Amino acid sequence: MTDFPSDGRIKHLEFIQSAITRLAGNSFLAKGWALTASAALYGLAASGSNPWLALAATGLNVAFWWLDGYFLRQERLFRCLYNDARKPDSAVEPFSMDTRPYLGDPYTAPRKVTMSHTLLVFYGALLVTGVAISIVTFIHDSDGNKDSPVPALSMAAGQLAPATKSEMLCNSSAIVR
Repeated sequence: MTDFPSDGRIKHLEFIQSAITRLAGNSFLAKGWALTASAALYGLAASGSNPWLALAATGLNVAFWWLDGYFLRQERLFRCLYNDARKPDSAVEPFSMDTRPYLGDPYTAPRKVTMSHTLLVFYGALLVTGVAISIVTFIHDSDGNKDSPVPALSMAAGQLAPATKSEMLCNSSAIVR
């Protein structure tokens, strides 16, 4: 005969699963905000308004990376708790949400979690993009000429032509007609 879990154990597992789901949602939101803020700041920096914006976005990405790593670590800690609580001979107290016993587990080590493949690829790409845009805009901005061509194009007489900063900021010639 199989040993079916009690209603209390099922409810406890539901509580833990709810915490895991909430942390996964927070991680998704952190990635969304990081991508949105980066795109906005990188776009402004690349348009020539201020090359320091790309560096600010890079710093912002580091903060979001840390926050996302925190959420992922907490999620992993709760997964360890869930894994132990689901066992019939579990030593986990009923309705306990204490994840401290799993802090020493290598699977939940902060460095390992923050440098996980998913976070490293996502935030690494954002950081590389930010550094590249910073370098390009600083090199481009070093000549000090406000009307120097920027890496954007405008439609003039049906042909693609480099737009100048003053065209992009002051008149509508950079808008495709």
